[in-house]
Parts: sequence; structure tokens; C-alpha cells
Amino acid sequence: MLANQLARFGLKPLIIDRHSGPAQQSRAMAVQARTMELYAGLGVIDEALARGTVASGANMWANGRWMARVPFGDIGRELSPYPYVLMLGQDENEHILGAQLGKYGIEVAWNTELVALDQSPEHVATTIRRPDGSLRTVNAKWVAGCDGSRSPVREMNGIGFPGAPYEQTFFVADTEATGSMKPGELNIYLWRDGFHLFFPMKGRDRWRVIGILPRRFRVRDTVEFEEVVPCIQQEAGASLRFRECSWFSTYRIHHRAAERFRHRRCFLLGDAAHIHSPAGAQGMNTGLQDAYNLAWKLALVVQGRAAPALLDTYEQERIPVAQRLLLTTDRAFQMVVSEGWFAALLRTKIIARIAATVMRFEPVRRLAFRTISQIGIAYPQSSLSQSSSRVPKRAPVAGDRFPWLRLKLNAAAAKDFYRELDDIRFNLLVIGQVSPSVNLGDLVKIHVVPQDPSNAAALTRIGVGGPSFYLLRPDGHVGICGAGFDAGGIARYLADRAHVKDPPVPVPAT
Repeated sequence: MLANQLARFGLKPLIIDRHSGPAQQSRAMAVQARTMELYAGLGVIDEALARGTVASGANMWANGRWMARVPFGDIGRELSPYPYVLMLGQDENEHILGAQLGKYGIEVAWNTELVALDQSPEHVATTIRRPDGSLRTVNAKWVAGCDGSRSPVREMNGIGFPGAPYEQTFFVADTEATGSMKPGELNIYLWRDGFHLFFPMKGRDRWRVIGILPRRFRVRDTVEFEEVVPCIQQEAGASLRFRECSWFSTYRIHHRAAERFRHRRCFLLGDAAHIHSPAGAQGMNTGLQDAYNLAWKLALVVQGRAAPALLDTYEQERIPVAQRLLLTTDRAFQMVVSEGWFAALLRTKIIARIAATVMRFEPVRRLAFRTISQIGIAYPQSSLSQSSSRVPKRAPVAGDRFPWLRLKLNAAAAKDFYRELDDIRFNLLVIGQVSPSVNLGDLVKIHVVPQDPSNAAALTRIGVGGPSFYLLRPDGHVGICGAGFDAGGIARYLADRAHVKDPPVPVPAT
């Protein structure tokens, strides 16, 4: 994701990987709505949807009985163009992004490993081992460690990674199976000692199964899938039949966060920066958003269009996201893996019933979608966020992801506004005001929303009424907003907050 976004800005990063090629299997499975929005901007959403399986809901089972269904498709219908969860393995996501990167003429250097780095004020001297075993020195302006939980970039920079593993051992299996599972939907089987998750995969009767390894197997070095099957059938029902298992693996889960996400000219992203439980299917999506957050900032700095101070906001914005994620996923995970009679009671008697009850209420449903889909992530405390007190209470404020809308701009029919945004520039949205006759330079694209009943209805739905303006960062989050359009104020924001060099001087448009 990071390399693709940098390439869209016209840059050609060197991307290396110590492995021999793309991953063939992965544990991460769910692509959330916010990630799909990013994929749309990148131009790969159609392929992702074609390769994946849209899950329209989640079914909760306890002691082999169906207890509740949580609808995905309904709760986010007005909140995102992708109001569902896409089941698409991390290996498939990697394939899609790798193929897209190739279109920019950038290839991954496989079998190539970082073995040393030394930072100076001007660059990072890196030593890499090439496929033939020879060493090469590369002087890089910046280094991004997207290199996993055992990140060499993190370790070479001496950045701590505090946390601990969960005591349970987990398993993952790609299977062909039939049983009580509701097709095309996530099925969650809760039982006295844990859970099993059935994720629908592309193809007939294809399921990825994730669960807790039974206690008696945890002391063994090797376990075969066939040995685990009786335990799964015991909880998921005797009608469950596995015809095939193409991949089976066991693993431990940790919850950790790096003490820093940046050290001078080096950055940490994804699992190198934070790892946590799979509760809520947030890990892969959070890493992709790390990259999306950093990419535009790094690109502007490398291009000389912004001062390096802009890069301070990456750590400033993403560390709180990771810390909240660790806290919430750990609490949720502990609830479904804890041992003892009360935890067993929660799993088998209470959790599903509570979920079924609270999801009947629209505010709860919307909050759940905003949280799980990651569209609710905001940066209100960021130094890049500047709000006006005149913004209505319900309206988006600085730091928010600007809500998804269908608006009439220059066309007869309303369009997906996200498709009109240019995510390699700032986007200025002017509402209920005369078109500003100013030119803010090529770093800002201006969108004037004409007065129209359908536009008024769409804006009212998100709390925007009357004259207002929103300057959106390249990643779609609000930078500055207010009522009366102020070209000078926007120019000052770009200079003082976004650290843009030679900020645009508003001049009358020609």
C-alpha cells in the first residue's frame, strides 16, 4: 500500500522482501469498508470484489444452537459505498497490490534482506543482502519498516515492543466443508472453552476455520487437522463434514505496541508497530491505514513541497489508534477466551442474546459499523486539525473522515463524491456559497457544491447546513473547516499546520 501510494505521487521507492515471493497463505481474512474505500482510490476495488466474498452478516451459535444474526449490509448502507465486510485473504490482497505496483514499473526485490542500517542527519545508510548473498549499501532518504512483528527495522533502531502473548494456541485451516453454517456469512460458534470462526471463502463450500486449539494438544510440537475435527464437530454440530483441508497451521497471538512509530528517518507500520488479537478483524486493515496516512506526508516531503515537520504527525495520529485498538480488542478477546464458569456462561448464554438485542437499535448499529469498518477513526487532537467554533454540532469537524455522500456537482445525476476526490492533493469543498474566484495552486482541488434539493438533503443527513467549507487532506480527513470561505485562512493552514513550503498565495482565478 505504501509503495503504491508513493508511486501515485510519481516516486519510485525500493521495496525489498526477504521471502522468495508473495505469501501463499494468511490468517487475516476480512477487508473492512474503509480499506475498500482506499482500494477504490487506488483503482483495485473491482478486482478485490471479484476475488473476494461479500459477507452480509454474522451468525452467532452457542452450544450448537443458532442464537442471533448481526446484519452487515444494512447497518452501514448510508455510511460507506461498501456497507459490508469483504472476505479476502491477506495473500490475495498482497497479490492485488503487487500487481498494481507493477503497473508503475516497480517490482518487489524478493530474496533481499535488510541486515544493517545507520542513520545520519541526511540519510539512512542501509546494508542489504541480495539473492546471490552479496551485500549492497543503499543510502536512502527514508526507511519504512513494513516488516512484520519481528521487524528488523524496529530492532535495529532499538525501539521497544512491550506486551505479551496470550496463553492460548490457535489454529487456522482452509477447508471444504458442509454443515449448519449459514452460507456467505460469518459463523461464530461459541462454546464453554472458546470459539470457532467460519469465514466464507470464494468457491462452493469453502470455509476458513479459526479457533482455539484444545488444551490437550497445546503441549505437542505437531498437530494434524484430522485430530482437531472431532472437537470442532462437537461444538459446530454433528452435521459438519470436512471434505478437504488445503492448509492447516497453529500459532500464538501477541498483544504489543511499539514504543515509537518513528525514529529519525525510520518509520514502523503494520505488524512492525502493533500486533493484537484478531477480535473485530482489524489488524490487516489498520496496517493499510498506517500506510495510507504516512504516504501523502512522506511524498510531499520527498518532493520538497512540505517540510519534514509534517512527518511528525504520522506517529502523533497513528499511535493513539493503535493503543485504542489494543485496549478494545484485548478486552473483547479476553471475554471470549477467558476460562472459568462465569466466562463460559457469558459465551454460551449471554453474549449472543445481548448482541441480538442491542443490534435492534439504529444508533447502536451505526456505532458498531463505524467502529468495525474503521470509518470512525478520527484525529481531533492532531496538529493537522483546525476547526471553527461556527461548525454545527452534528457536522463533521477537523480530524474526521469526511462522510460519504452522493452529490450533484457538474452532472445531472448525483455521484459518489469519493470518486471525485483526488487523493494526491488537498480537496476544498465549498458549500452554499458563491464559487470562490481564487486559485490556490495545483496542490488544492476545489469542489463547489451547487444549491440543489438533493444536495441539501444529503448534506442535512450529515449535519451540514448553511454556508461552510471543508479542506480535506489527501487521505480524506478534514484538515480545516468553517462557515465563511477564507482563502487566506486556508493558505495559512497549509503553511502553519501542513508545513507546505511556498504555500499558495490566493489570486483571482483566470
